[in-house]
Amino acid sequence: MSEPADIAAMSFETALSELEQIVGRLESGQAPLEDSIRLYERGAALKAHCEKKLKEASLRVEKIVVGAGGAPSAEPAEFG
Repeated sequence: MSEPADIAAMSFETALSELEQIVGRLESGQAPLEDSIRLYERGAALKAHCEKKLKEASLRVEKIVVGAGGAPSAEPAEFG
């Protein structure tokens, strides 16, 4: 069995895709207990990585919106 990819080196999209696959496997109930525990642990690490990447992106966007002058722009960025 190949070694799982290093989570810290993953892009947000790659980590999210793997997390979605893990959730699907866990929801199916087909994995043995030990595999389910291992998958859950990896899923938790992937979730934390995705949250970190989103926070970093949010801070970058906030810096762009606030700009060099320190005053917020007239129209804040919206996500959703």
